[in-house]
Amino acid sequence: MFASLGLSARGLGLFHSSLSENGHVNSSTVLASLCPAWIGFIHRRRPSIIRAAVIPKPAASSSGTDKRESARQESKDGDATDEALQLRRSADWRAASTYKESGVIFDGRIDGFNNGGLLIRFYSLLGFLPYPLMSPSHSCRDPQKSIQDIAKDLVGSSISLKVIEVNEEEKRLIFSEKDANWSKYSSQVKVGDVFDARVGSVEDYGAFVHLLFLDGHYHFTGLVHVSEISWDLVHDVRDVLNEGEQVKVKVVHINREKSRLTLSIKQLEEDPLLETLDKVIPQEGQSEFDSFIIPDNINTEPLPGLGSICKELLQEDGITDVRLGRHGLEKRVVSQDLELWLSNIPANNEQFTLLARAGRQVQEVYLTTTLDPSGIKNAVQRVLQRVP
Repeated sequence: MFASLGLSARGLGLFHSSLSENGHVNSSTVLASLCPAWIGFIHRRRPSIIRAAVIPKPAASSSGTDKRESARQESKDGDATDEALQLRRSADWRAASTYKESGVIFDGRIDGFNNGGLLIRFYSLLGFLPYPLMSPSHSCRDPQKSIQDIAKDLVGSSISLKVIEVNEEEKRLIFSEKDANWSKYSSQVKVGDVFDARVGSVEDYGAFVHLLFLDGHYHFTGLVHVSEISWDLVHDVRDVLNEGEQVKVKVVHINREKSRLTLSIKQLEEDPLLETLDKVIPQEGQSEFDSFIIPDNINTEPLPGLGSICKELLQEDGITDVRLGRHGLEKRVVSQDLELWLSNIPANNEQFTLLARAGRQVQEVYLTTTLDPSGIKNAVQRVLQRVP
């Protein structure tokens, strides 16, 4: 009969026991291979080899924990990255403020553009250069191109700029190329200098003109007021100047605090009134009607307001006498409003000649004074400020 289940070198086996005649037990091993009914229970392996298996945790129970742990780690990493970026940007805003306060020029890379201007890279920040604050050199280089086409060609290049506005709260970082140019080239411009120039925009009150420097670039823009365009009366600036026209201009005033230039075209020409003064106003010994005729409808009385000016001139130190002189007509309108000019007639016994002009009328005003020409001009300016 089957007595027990044992282990053999080849696997599981059954031991068959029976009693011998002498009462001893005789055992015979019935190998599993000989017992088809037990084949399903055989586990074949070498008894000397022991294998250990790690049983994983159920997937369902670990998935949520792993995801939460991963999310927490990502959140920590993201917070650290955001904090580092914020610290860097704050440092760059402080750097921008330092540039603005010091006026140091910054070389910025142009990252892009929009309808209003260029996008400028400033470390981790993105600033803005409005088109009106760009150097005139860009538009003068190729006048046929639109400002957008010019901007497109500039993307990727670097230009010299100044920081003119910094507002971290509103994320406003504004640059100016014109201000940078002023710092670099203003020392090369002096009152009285003459420049070749190109007419830019034309307005009712005058024309903005770009100055050509010796390096071949147009670095500055100045204003030619309507009164400085021509000795003739200019009713409409556009009748005299056109955009893109080449002209010569003289620098007559520099406002270094506001980075502004005042220019003149007419001062490069002699005042035709002074050149023809002797033809307009009769010389001594000549009949007035030999040189010009005053129509009946022309007022030959002293110019309106001139009497008050003469009285005020007598209140100025150094002026001892003021009297009106010859009165005549020009062939053209010389000024719409009353103007006073110091004539180029040489002084005689401390007597200088002023020219009062309005419309076509011109009248001499004789000053007896110890002042020099510069002092006379200052006195006249003070009087004109007092007299409405």
